Amino acid sequence: MMNSLGIVVEYNPFHNGHSYHIQESVKATGADLVVAVMSGNFLQRGEPALVNKWTRTQMALRAGVDIVFELPYPFAAQQADIFAKGAIGILEAARCNSVCFGSEVGKIDPFLEVQSFMKNHKAEYDTSVKEFSKAGYSYPRASSLAFKKVSQDDELLDLTKPNNILGLQYVQAIVQGSYSIKPCTIQRIMADYHSTELGTHPIASATGIRKTLFEQSLSIDPIRNQVPASTAEELTRYFNQFKTFHNWELYWPLLQYRIISSPSVELAKIYEVEEGLENRFKAAAETSVSFLEFMETVKTKRYTWTRLQRVSLNILMNRSKEIMSAESIEPAYLRLLGATGKGRQYLNQHKKKLGLPLITKPSSFKPLLETDIMASKIYALPLKPVLQGSLMKREFQPPVFIEKP
Repeated sequence: MMNSLGIVVEYNPFHNGHSYHIQESVKATGADLVVAVMSGNFLQRGEPALVNKWTRTQMALRAGVDIVFELPYPFAAQQADIFAKGAIGILEAARCNSVCFGSEVGKIDPFLEVQSFMKNHKAEYDTSVKEFSKAGYSYPRASSLAFKKVSQDDELLDLTKPNNILGLQYVQAIVQGSYSIKPCTIQRIMADYHSTELGTHPIASATGIRKTLFEQSLSIDPIRNQVPASTAEELTRYFNQFKTFHNWELYWPLLQYRIISSPSVELAKIYEVEEGLENRFKAAAETSVSFLEFMETVKTKRYTWTRLQRVSLNILMNRSKEIMSAESIEPAYLRLLGATGKGRQYLNQHKKKLGLPLITKPSSFKPLLETDIMASKIYALPLKPVLQGSLMKREFQPPVFIEKP
């Protein structure tokens, strides 16, 4: 049987840092095959992907991944713990031997120690989080401060770092689910997660790459040093077909309409809308001429940019608290987006052992995929009608299959 490595990705877009992650993770685990669980057309930070999930699947398969499963919307557009629970649940169901993630600390022992510590001090930690939240801190900051207060040990793990935070959630998901998958981490190098500067080094953050694309009139030439040739080719192909890359500004008219036309009482039912946020959104939507202006108007110390983007996305998707809470309990299926020949061989070997139903023909599972299908339709809405149809039809076509050279 193949030694299978699981990774959790978004590839927005796939860049040289992702190539490094795959290569080093394979070295660390001795894996024969790489299985990725990838967010669909909308991402964990509450934003549309630069290009659709099929193009990002092509990028992945051409650059070292053997199987790509979709992380369903109810898990993909979520805070770190629910995002991690969905992703790890899918990799466990896919019978992956290990999962390897990048982190600032680069060693797995601190994650295991902190997970054990937090389990033993859960009540004290939860109380501290509530105290810091009431003091006006955002949830991530409140969590970090609570951990520092409870642990009184700065050396355990720096939970102000985004990849350390997410890595801890992966480890907690494994322990809480009593899963057999083994956690592993590698050291992140060069660009910081939130860095917006591209520089001259071949490894840059996805944030910096996207920023450069939009600042340079969607020209791919300025980012060629930071992405594999296959990514540049896929980006070029997508732009030539759809005449754009996606960002929130494309969806602003749709979001603005949804906010202005919805009564406050209805907006208050949307997932993650709390503490009168619906009124703040309505006031800002009536005066803002762009998504950026809207976000700058509603931003406060208490709510992170990411949290507000996720709220905006849930309004756009009309996802209520009741619906999202019900849909994000546990993953219900393995949606195959693509595979190499080796990946198909692995799936054939394991098809009777997979922990969840394997979906390769979406038309046969439409009720189960309803939310993901709707997300894909909304993702296509800003395009011209003929291009909308092309993108929406892709949702019901076969997965991407390629043979590696």
